[in-house]
Amino acid sequence: QVQLVESGGGLVQAGGSLRLSCAASGRPFSTYAMGWFRQAPGKEREFVAAISWSVDSTYVNSVKGRFTISRDNAKNTVYLQMNSLKPEDTAVYYCAAGRSLSDYQSEYDYWGQGTQVTVSS
Repeated sequence: QVQLVESGGGLVQAGGSLRLSCAASGRPFSTYAMGWFRQAPGKEREFVAAISWSVDSTYVNSVKGRFTISRDNAKNTVYLQMNSLKPEDTAVYYCAAGRSLSDYQSEYDYWGQGTQVTVSS
């Protein structure tokens, strides 16, 4: 089992920045691919970014150049640095742990409870 706890969400004005953190406990963190997903009100949960154990990464097109995913295996933590935030980035952000780098939710076995990000215009 892997337990995931997100933090760092909040209210920010458009153009601002936030850094989300996801702390993992349980099985060896370094062997998992880690992903960030988000769910806006009334919408399906969608992929945002993912990073493999070898620090390859992938992003949804809408956040490329604005968001950066990173991981610190010594701290069992994955981060999502979000810059130039837009109102459409407003959502609950979830981190997830899986076996391979993927943008498919079904590839992820463990999920956190989510953290709210609200971007005001």
